[in-house]
Amino acid sequence: MNQTPSNFTPRHWIALTSVITGLVALYLHLWKLGYMGPLTCNAQHSCEIAMTSQWGMFWGVDVALIGVIGYSLLLITSIVGLQPRWINDRRITILLGVLAVIGFLFTVRLKYYEWFVMKLFCRWCAISAVVITTHVVAVGMDWRRVGRAMDAGGARG
Repeated sequence: MNQTPSNFTPRHWIALTSVITGLVALYLHLWKLGYMGPLTCNAQHSCEIAMTSQWGMFWGVDVALIGVIGYSLLLITSIVGLQPRWINDRRITILLGVLAVIGFLFTVRLKYYEWFVMKLFCRWCAISAVVITTHVVAVGMDWRRVGRAMDAGGARG
């Protein structure tokens, strides 16, 4: 089965959801910088508490900014991987996998502190957690897709 860019692949899903979730992360980062007005969340202000806690920073960098960077890298990699030359290249899948797994592990750490230490629920953070989890699944699906393409003789890498 030779995939072409017109067929919806897991890379399309990663690109689409990276745009959306990257914009959410940008919103949170701009809020933290004071550019967005009140943060839309819940009556308990869980998002504000989570974002301004000590776990809202990682090595001195805002976790929302880390999200913007991570989702941008996923977006760029998936878009490159949708080009005809790269559509069946396993190296793109590997890079997407590395990025998604790093993001997933980072998210697990953040969720631990949010849920079990601070006992909060931030809906914006939950969106990111769900999306990065689907990215890990999508990379597994893309690995299988590329493998089938390689078996059909239409692959590189």
